[in-house]
Amino acid sequence: MVSRSQPRLETVLFSYSETSPSTRRGFLKGALAVTTASAVSSPAQRPSPSAEKQEDRAYWIDILRRVSQPVLEAVSKAQLRATMPVEAAQGLEQDRRKSTHLEAFGRLISGLAPWLESQITDKAEVTLQAQYREWARIGLKNGTDPSSPDYMNFGMTSQSVVDAAFLVLGILRAPKQLWEPLDQPTRSNLVKALQATRQVLPGQSNWLLFSAMIEAGLCFMGEWWDSLRVDYAIQMHKEWFVGDGTYGDGAHFHWDYYNSFVIQPMLMQVLDTVPPRSASWSAFKPLVLERARRYAAIQERMISPEATFPVIGRSITYRFGAFHLLSDISLRRQLPEHVSPEQVRCALTAVMRRMIERPGTFDAKGWLTIGFAGHQPHLGETYISTGSLYLCAVGWLPLGLPETDPFWAGPAKPWTEAKVWGGEDMPADHASSA
Repeated sequence: MVSRSQPRLETVLFSYSETSPSTRRGFLKGALAVTTASAVSSPAQRPSPSAEKQEDRAYWIDILRRVSQPVLEAVSKAQLRATMPVEAAQGLEQDRRKSTHLEAFGRLISGLAPWLESQITDKAEVTLQAQYREWARIGLKNGTDPSSPDYMNFGMTSQSVVDAAFLVLGILRAPKQLWEPLDQPTRSNLVKALQATRQVLPGQSNWLLFSAMIEAGLCFMGEWWDSLRVDYAIQMHKEWFVGDGTYGDGAHFHWDYYNSFVIQPMLMQVLDTVPPRSASWSAFKPLVLERARRYAAIQERMISPEATFPVIGRSITYRFGAFHLLSDISLRRQLPEHVSPEQVRCALTAVMRRMIERPGTFDAKGWLTIGFAGHQPHLGETYISTGSLYLCAVGWLPLGLPETDPFWAGPAKPWTEAKVWGGEDMPADHASSA
């Protein structure tokens, strides 16, 4: 229930179009205050006033810390298996224990990596970054050493190919921090761990890209890599394109976020990493980027003025990981026309604030719980467990941009849906022909 002291959301939105430019800069704060208040049921559950006053980047770093700390600190001590709870569908807890720790670490690293790789100046942020860089490298050592209590069972389950791929994605996004400093035994163990996942036969779906990503990682590491696995993933995704920036997940289109969770970010990274063994790969690369830019535009438009987005399809408990592709395109500085980095920052900040501040998002010890807006265990499919949830980290990719980049340094701007519902005249949206 919204407090009587709060203005109605409609008032905030529609007054935006009638205000001066200087007043409009306060739009985001006003709209967010209303949406945050409407997202909780009592004053005691609302975010603290000090949290609401934080600058966007500082707030993102705080989210990063809250989500990452339990995982990284535990894996740095080889205690991830001993300390991480395993929430899963009833009766499947023991089965998910085989894969959930690699899920947590691999997915977290895939999102943290650009920030770990970046050069920053804020002293407090630099201190946290240095600690997390060290813990991430120790985690790579402990997670790939078969004698470690935290060895992550590469190749033991089909799920391991998924999260080995996310781990590779992170390494490729931060090679100076997550590959170059590794000692030779850790490098060797990592290569063997990735090779062990080859025994998993991927299905005719986005899973082809997990195998391709692992081969791309081995290529980057100077090892023999299977170009046929890469080529097959590329060729099938050419066939599975359904139009307007969107691929089918296999032969059919699915109403879910897998174009963002997996398909488009991994397709771009694979093509960025492997040498062009085929002329068709080279020709496909700019088309993949053009399609990704269109899908990013669609994603930005899916964020409502209230900072919500549709709860559609499977794996919705990855929370703001649904915006992996939008965050990736922002990091690449390839946002489409009429989508400014400042408005993406404001939209993603508002979405993350709504989700992270929701009671029940974390358990009593700071681990993520299954849910979308709080703790909602029935939203989790049978393959979802505690480790799965850390794919939300891929929403943080723009933290790899310098603090001086317009994404962070530019003034607050309303996102597309807020502009349109606020009465602002804008160019019409049209499908892409790519």
